[in-house]
Amino acid sequence: KMSAMLETPELPAVFDGVKLAAVAAVLYVIVRCLNLKSPTAPPELIYQDSALARFLLKSCPLLTKEYIPPLIWGKSGHIQTALYGKMGRVRSPHPYGLRKYLTMPDGATATFDLFEPRSEHCIGEDVTMVICPGIANHSEKQYIRTFVDYAQKNGYRCAVLNHLGALPNIELTSPRMFTYGCTWEFGAMVNYIKKTYPQTQLVVVGFSLGGNIVCKYLGENQANQERVLCCVSVCQGYSALRAQETFMQWDQCRRFYNFLMADNMKKIILSHRQVLFGDSMKKPQNLSDADLSKLYTATSLMQIDDNVMRKFHGYNSLKEYYEEESCLHYLHRIYVPLLLVNAADDPLVHESLLSIPRALSEKKENVMHVLPLHGGHLGFFEGSVLFPEPLTWMDKLVVQYANAICQWEKTKSQCSDTEQAVSGQE
Repeated sequence: KMSAMLETPELPAVFDGVKLAAVAAVLYVIVRCLNLKSPTAPPELIYQDSALARFLLKSCPLLTKEYIPPLIWGKSGHIQTALYGKMGRVRSPHPYGLRKYLTMPDGATATFDLFEPRSEHCIGEDVTMVICPGIANHSEKQYIRTFVDYAQKNGYRCAVLNHLGALPNIELTSPRMFTYGCTWEFGAMVNYIKKTYPQTQLVVVGFSLGGNIVCKYLGENQANQERVLCCVSVCQGYSALRAQETFMQWDQCRRFYNFLMADNMKKIILSHRQVLFGDSMKKPQNLSDADLSKLYTATSLMQIDDNVMRKFHGYNSLKEYYEEESCLHYLHRIYVPLLLVNAADDPLVHESLLSIPRALSEKKENVMHVLPLHGGHLGFFEGSVLFPEPLTWMDKLVVQYANAICQWEKTKSQCSDTEQAVSGQE
């Protein structure tokens, strides 16, 4: 009896030990999942030492300042990405814009929204931001609205492309949707802006897939860079061919993201099923009812691209489609200042892809690669502890960089005017 009495008090101690171990395990998982031990630091900058780079470092404090994400969850690239994907932004404004419709040579109707500036620009000039959103996105997305509102307040006119087929209330007028690298609609929008506002200069901005499109557009033809002050690309992957392998890996849950994005693409394509698959006279060559059946069962973007998307432009294989539609082979032809922004914890862009902007910025004076530790995919939320601010680090950086380039160009033109005046007096 005595021994039994002595043993019983030990049981609660055992339970306490189990509880402590469980709590410790949960805390460990939380710390690991939320990446709480990760430090905050200024973004890594890869650039060549030049007068432009030195000017940018002086004029853009965000390039050299710590990016501090929300304390509790902001260091998790997954949560940043999920919040962007689900909410877009918090307390997003509703800028008022006019929708423009452009008829393309193949009968497609391109649309973009035009937003006028709401204050004078810092250099007093007419500057238009031509913006290309991410995959299947448009001007009504919250992250676009937030950015446009901020740009307007900084004196920029904004033109935002609505990807062909992405707006739910706009019917397709030809059997074609936006693709990974088709620049036709973006080019039509830019040409409209150049023609309508002959005095305006352009700042080209692309988010995610939009980054690929704008870089490819600028590199396709030297004339496309006329009147362009600079280009900013945020969170793109640079090479679809290289990215496709990484998108099938479970590392960083990329396969899961791939599935979610494919599901969204599937819904968009099926919403235009009648135009794309219904009329046998109009539908693209090689696009058959069998492809529609395969679309229903597709679980990855690659399957959708192979069975449907590449056929809009008659590519013979997925490899050819990805090769031709990636901006990788056009980046070196861009001569205007180019800012390439990625996040080190972006779960969609594998770290191996970041060697592309790194190598480019090490070779070319006009290119700077900015790589903050955190931000996820188009997240870049800021905030003190739990709740994010409406405006993100990304929004501020793009506008700050554009302002700096405008100042740089103005200073350059003033210097050349002075030189001409001096030589004229001589």
